[in-house]
Amino acid sequence: MLVFIIIGLLGLALALASLVLGDFIDLADGALSGTTLGAGGLLFGATGMVVLSSGLPLWVAYPAGLAVAVLVIIMVNVLIRRLNAGNDGAHVSLVGVQGTVTSDVDRGHGEVSLDAATELETRLAFSDEPIEQGTRIAVVEQHGARVKVEPVR
Repeated sequence: MLVFIIIGLLGLALALASLVLGDFIDLADGALSGTTLGAGGLLFGATGMVVLSSGLPLWVAYPAGLAVAVLVIIMVNVLIRRLNAGNDGAHVSLVGVQGTVTSDVDRGHGEVSLDAATELETRLAFSDEPIEQGTRIAVVEQHGARVKVEPVR
């Protein structure tokens, strides 16, 4: 029973460390990561404990724990791949998008709220001329996360 407790606790520690520090274990092109191995180890230990607590023999606990661990590793791997597939990282051009100045904009700084569906927060902005808060603007250039704007005339 102690083996299952130790493996479960090590799995929990590995899963938590991977969440906090990032996946520092990456084997088989991501198929075995710190997150998947941690979840598998945690449920291996938990399954073994449940089987032994149910009064079943030790020889049933190891294969049951292994089967659940493999299943969990596969399921977590599929989930991680689906989540990563949703982050396509495709560049979206904001040139031409209109919005409103939320904090006065000048050559050095300012903030704007853009009317694009992909824009949930304000963006850092700059302009060749000072633009007051509340003015309607259009994006004329994009430099990474910052945008150059001009008033809509």
